Amino acid sequence: MQETDVFVIGGGTGGYSTALRAAALGLDVVLAERDLVGGTCLHRGCVPSKAMLHAAELVDGIAEARERWGVKATLDSVDWSALTATRDDIVARNHKGVEGQLSHARVRVVRGSASLTGPRGVRVDSGAEAGSQWTVRRGIVLATGSRPRTLPGPAPDGERVVTSDDALFAPGLPTSVLVLGGGAIGVEYASLHRSMGAEVTLVEAADRLLPLEDADVSRHLTRGLKKRGIDVQVGARLEDARTYEGGVRATVRTARGEFRVVEAERLLVAVGRVPVTDGLGLAAAGLATDARGFIAPADWARLETSVPGIHVVGDLLPPPSLGLAHASFAEGLVVAETLAGGTPRPVDYAAVPRVTYSSPQTASVGLSEAEARERGHEVKVNSMPLTAVAKGMVHGQGGVVKVVTEAGAKDGSGGRVLGVHLVGPHVSEMIAESQLIVGWDAEAADVAQHIHPHPTLSEAVGEVFLSLAGRGLHQQ
Repeated sequence: MQETDVFVIGGGTGGYSTALRAAALGLDVVLAERDLVGGTCLHRGCVPSKAMLHAAELVDGIAEARERWGVKATLDSVDWSALTATRDDIVARNHKGVEGQLSHARVRVVRGSASLTGPRGVRVDSGAEAGSQWTVRRGIVLATGSRPRTLPGPAPDGERVVTSDDALFAPGLPTSVLVLGGGAIGVEYASLHRSMGAEVTLVEAADRLLPLEDADVSRHLTRGLKKRGIDVQVGARLEDARTYEGGVRATVRTARGEFRVVEAERLLVAVGRVPVTDGLGLAAAGLATDARGFIAPADWARLETSVPGIHVVGDLLPPPSLGLAHASFAEGLVVAETLAGGTPRPVDYAAVPRVTYSSPQTASVGLSEAEARERGHEVKVNSMPLTAVAKGMVHGQGGVVKVVTEAGAKDGSGGRVLGVHLVGPHVSEMIAESQLIVGWDAEAADVAQHIHPHPTLSEAVGEVFLSLAGRGLHQQ
């Protein structure tokens, strides 16, 4: 029987961030990972998909150069093997970096699956150290992540029917794709494939894309995707899908109740993710999942379960956790500092930025207008198109800045900022400012004091706050 202070099961973003911080605080840490350290985000999700989306942006830039700026550029072809080699190199270098950080921090990495044997016990079930058992002095951290949700119908085969986990690694570029799911993952993959020349149909069962975002964000995003030639079907459902030699033939029921046959070379299923808890031995420790498969904490401030000393981070957590890599980094810090005897500030999920890296991009933080009203706030809202500022005209892709504030200021100006919502080019790089604004309970007048550089897209953010504070310059 071996001993350690902290045993982390799962080496994705939540797991390795917990391990690194706990080790930095002087704790002895073991991390078990049955696949590759870095998890889905590094190897199958965030990092490789954004590498591909950057390549897609370059392809779009060639068309823009030719059609809008008079640059006589042409695209002969996309060398898929060269593109994927660059993507894989970026992933490999990041992976090497994470492993190096863990080694430098003296985190012991166990290659294999692990399961609970009790409230303070862990057994390694596979790998070179299979059969080894551990007694944990401070705490166990569950960080086993999630996998794509699938639907009845043809099983994913990695070629004609793919999930978000294997879409990047399917052979070659399809000429047509049916994307099922209009959340962030589905929208990003629809955008990527359209940039690469595919005919794209995007089907979402809810009445709008990104249904958890502000309604105006969904509207502007949908407009941008349709402008690019993506066939967006909201309020629609997949009734049937069958594979054949040339691809997939699907029947979609539209929002009007009509049945439409869609043929595509590839069906990409992006209808969400489910927690991975199989084989984790929860019952041995007195734990169970909820009806949706999540492990709910008894104490959200400490992310501690009903069993003292067992904590949860990442995709195993139910809402209000967001299933986002940067949220799991924050959760890992909270848990590590808790296990080291500290009292860290809990994660403020309302202040966690949400980004969709499509073209156009979306980025938001805080409450939507509808959420603010549902919570009883009397609100004041202001918005401004990005094309109202010079840099927005340069980009020529449209977009909007929308800010939701309390309407409690005596002079009629916006009060405390409740939410900021952006749609347009590069808005993923603009949202950090808004996280500080929302997280620090700033008022519109506070933000209006700050000068935004000219000419930038961020000027539109500054102008919206100037107007809310009653000091509008270009927006009266």
